[in-house]
Parts: sequence; C-alpha cells; structure tokens
Amino acid sequence: MEHSEIGVGKLLSDVSVVICAYTLDRWNDLNAAIASVREQTYPAREILVVVDDGNEALQQRVEREIEGVTVVVNTRPRLSGARTSGAEMATAPIIVFLDDDAIADPTWLGHLMEVLQDSRVLGAGGHIDPLWRRSPPSWFPPEFNWIIGCTYKGMPVHNGQVRNLLGASMAVRADVIRQSGGFSSGWGGGSTRLGQHDVGDAGVVAEACDETEFCIRASRLFPGGTWVYCPEARIRHVVPPQRTTWRYFVRRCQIEGAAKAMLAGLMGSRDGLNSERRYVRTLAHSTIRNVAAGNLGRAFAICIGLAVTTAAYGRARLARARLRPTMGQYPASIDTT
Repeated sequence: MEHSEIGVGKLLSDVSVVICAYTLDRWNDLNAAIASVREQTYPAREILVVVDDGNEALQQRVEREIEGVTVVVNTRPRLSGARTSGAEMATAPIIVFLDDDAIADPTWLGHLMEVLQDSRVLGAGGHIDPLWRRSPPSWFPPEFNWIIGCTYKGMPVHNGQVRNLLGASMAVRADVIRQSGGFSSGWGGGSTRLGQHDVGDAGVVAEACDETEFCIRASRLFPGGTWVYCPEARIRHVVPPQRTTWRYFVRRCQIEGAAKAMLAGLMGSRDGLNSERRYVRTLAHSTIRNVAAGNLGRAFAICIGLAVTTAAYGRARLARARLRPTMGQYPASIDTT
C-alpha cells in the first residue's frame, strides 16, 4: 500500500469484537450475539459492548449480568459514532463488528481472519442470512435483503472483492479505521435504524450508507487495498415482524435513495454509484424472471422499490444542488493513544 504498510504476521492471531447495543428490547438478542462470539473456533481477544451515553439501564445491566466483556460508553451520534467509539477502545490489530441482533456461526471469525492474512485486504465481510421472526411475505424480493441488513441477491462482487462491507458483519484492520478517521457520523450513519427525518426535506440526514462512505474513503487513503466478501463467514441477522411490512419496505427505500444522493455528492457518481448501476441491471432481469414465473407480487415489489429509491435520490440531488447544505465532512482522526 502506498499510504502506509499494515502490519501482518503473528498479530493477525488476535482480534477484538465490537458489538453496539442501544436498547434493552434486544437484551436476549445481545446475549445470543455475545454467546456466539464466545463459541468461535478462532477465539477473540476481547468483546466490547458499546452502549449509548445516557442509557444507564442498559449499561448497568450489561455490567451487572454479562461477565467477561468491556463496556464502552458512546458519546457520539448514531451507530457510526458507536462503532468509532468501540474502535478507539479495541486493543487488537483487527476489529470485527457484529450487530447486537446477529448470531455468528462458530467458524465466522476464523474465515474472516484467513482472508486478512493477505496484507492487501483492508477488511472483509461475511454472508448475512436473515433470521426471520415471522415468515417473510411472499412479495418480499431477496434482491432487497439490504433493507433488512442482510446479503442480497445481485450484490456486486467482482473476483471476491466488493466496494463496501455490510455493517452487520465486517472485519477491518485497526490501522485502517484509525488512519481514515473512523466512521463518519457527520453526514449520515445508522444502518437500518429508521430515524424521524422526512426524506423529502432538503436537510435530510439519511440514516444509511455509513459503511459505504467509510469503505470508499479508506480505499482512497490506501490505494491498492481491497475489501473482500467471504461467503464462508456466515451470521444470521434477526428480522423482526415490523421489518416485513410494506410501510417499512417503502420507507427504507426512501432513506436509501436520499442517502445515495448524498453519497454521490460527497464521493462523486463514479465511486458513489458504480455498484448501484450493476445492481439495477440485476433488478431488471429479476423482474422479468418473476413475471415469467407468475410471481407478480415480487415483480411488483421490485419495481416499486426501484421507483421509490430513484425518486428519493432525485429529490435529494435537486435539494442538495439548490441549497448546497454543509454535509459530508470527514471526521478528524480518532485518538490512537
């Protein structure tokens, strides 16, 4: 790498796992996630549970009832800030992020660490299967699994490489996170947690694409570095019933479209939308196949999802061009002391 050389060798036998938690409603899921990390064939050096500042009930319960974890209090906004706070406190050269409502297969860490033996790899992500709490509706297309934070059909992968990782399961070199300034909470962030913003508002802060922005920014900082998709590293991501409704589907598409507009404005259309262009071709082919198979509900959902996302993208681009809001500033380098 031209910017700096990332250390490899014996240090790669060590990894910190960061789990960001924000609600007691996921208490059982959080415990299941931690248990799955403890059962890995490749043991982690430490497990850090990041809790939002002010959520004293969750913080105290984790400290009281879960042994062997380090509790980190996050004072930054949104999930992107929590990830950065966790990275600051991690002591291993590889930092792996796992959602608090995800369960990792026993070989998950081992497969990710195997990929990272290549010094050119900045980070690696695994395959994310949905763990449905209620049977998914027949109309829900697997091409839109990104809505529920899972690996989706048609995800652009070229020779095992991807433009960006999915936040529910991603391993990143600690030096890459620190030298790139961490995950930016100044322009968006928040993964699939829906906020209160009106995506039609020119001042919207779309709660999506923080992993995409980070991976593009880090790739520019470390030319020649790659992000790798490792399908053998599998986790299951909980999908609650409220995420299987038409309302959630449409709302999430709106947020994604607005976020992609900001991403393109910040990073340029080439990096910001390159994967999306290929994905649109996948959607067109899937629509035709579903119509031919008589699955009109799924074909309709694909068309609606694409139309809503595109419309939200267009509105946000027009609003950004008209008002030129101050957005997308890169964060200062996080403390490495």
